[in-house]
Amino acid sequence: MMDILHAENISRSFSVGSTAIDVLKGINLEIAKGTFNILMGPSGSGKTTLLNILGALDRPDTGKVFFDGRDITCMSERKRDALRRSKLGFVFQSVALVSNMSAYENIDFALRISKYNVRERKRRVEECLDFVGLKKRMKHYPGEMSGGEQQRVAIARAIAHKPMLLLADEPTAELDTNTGLRVVKLFKDLVVREGITIIMCTHDPSMMGIADRIYTLEDGVIIDVA
Repeated sequence: MMDILHAENISRSFSVGSTAIDVLKGINLEIAKGTFNILMGPSGSGKTTLLNILGALDRPDTGKVFFDGRDITCMSERKRDALRRSKLGFVFQSVALVSNMSAYENIDFALRISKYNVRERKRRVEECLDFVGLKKRMKHYPGEMSGGEQQRVAIARAIAHKPMLLLADEPTAELDTNTGLRVVKLFKDLVVREGITIIMCTHDPSMMGIADRIYTLEDGVIIDVA
């Protein structure tokens, strides 16, 4: 199975006052195409920092990240921004939906930003809402939806432009266990049906049985791969 992404010797530190805190310490990992991967670890383990580097939202102090055969760490910000718009999708703990836009409008807006084919946009928005089970709620606003429904709209928005890689940072943290498992089941369906590769951060051990591979982080180091 081909790797879609791999990281070599990734290190990252942040300054707090006069003190440098090492958040990532020589991380190496390989992500196979069309798989569901989990970065597992407690708060402060470095998983969100790693996810941000893998998703071209941040740069490492040392090391390289290769996505689809290209070194993204040496790309210009303009090229990294274009990469995020075209080939990457993001789902965050905070769903960040636009409150005065309906579910349909939130997804359509994302497609407009990614310059998706105008003639195909309506069909694609409805297709994505149908996939997450919310086609009948397309005219509803975020404030009229439950937390789980909002997160499902966020997932539909993240996959609408057909990314190769979806990165999700604690997407179930604000949801009850059953709703969280339903959201993660959607991720698994994306891998199986759409061939999307997924990397998800979580500290919830109930999610472990669904993943193809689990990377356990502790104090900025991968201590186990299962």
